[in-house]
Amino acid sequence: MSAPMSNTASHYKVLPNPILHHGSLEASSVQPSHVEPIRKWRNAQIDALRQSHPIMKGQQESYFANHVWPEKASGTPSKILLALEQDGKLIGYGGLVHINWDYRRAEISFLLDPECSANDLESAPIFTKFLHMMEKLAFTDLRLTRLMTETYTQRTPFIDALDAYGFHREGQLRSHVLLKNEPMDAILHGLLSTDRAGTT
Repeated sequence: MSAPMSNTASHYKVLPNPILHHGSLEASSVQPSHVEPIRKWRNAQIDALRQSHPIMKGQQESYFANHVWPEKASGTPSKILLALEQDGKLIGYGGLVHINWDYRRAEISFLLDPECSANDLESAPIFTKFLHMMEKLAFTDLRLTRLMTETYTQRTPFIDALDAYGFHREGQLRSHVLLKNEPMDAILHGLLSTDRAGTT
C-alpha cells in the first residue's frame, strides 16, 4: 500500500538542509514525479548498476511506496535518495545508501540521465560536485565517519574522479559481475571523516 502523499512529497526528516548546492548543481529529496525518469535511466544503464533485469513500472512504484517514501519520516533511514538538478533541469539522482547508523557509514550512489553520462567531459565534473555535497551531508550534517563506493571498472571517468577527489582505493573485486557475459572487476573506494580533518 502506498504511503500518504503528505509523506511522499516531503523532504527527509533527518536532513538539516533540505536542499544541497554546489555551483550550478542542486540536490533535494526525490519526489513522486522523479520515479519514472529514474526507472528509465536505470534500465538504460543496467551495465553500470547492481541490476540484472529491466524494472517494470509497477515494480518501481511498489519499491518507492514500500522502501523509499516511508523512510522520509525516519530519523535513521537506510537510504537517502536525492534528485539532481543543474540550472533547474533534472539530470540524475543519487545519495547515500546502505546507511549503517551504528557504525556511522554509508555508500554513495550516483546515476545520471544517459544524455549526460554519455559525455565524459560533462559527467565527471558533475560527479565531483556531487561528491562535495555528499561529503558535507555525511560528515557535517549527519555526523557519519565513513563513505564508500563500488564502481565497475568500465566507468573509468568516475574512478578517476574518485581518485582525484581524495578517496582511497581499498580493494579490487576480481570478476565481480558479468556484463554482456564478460567478467568485470569492481573498484572499492573509501573516505573517512578523519582523512578530511581541517580541509573541508
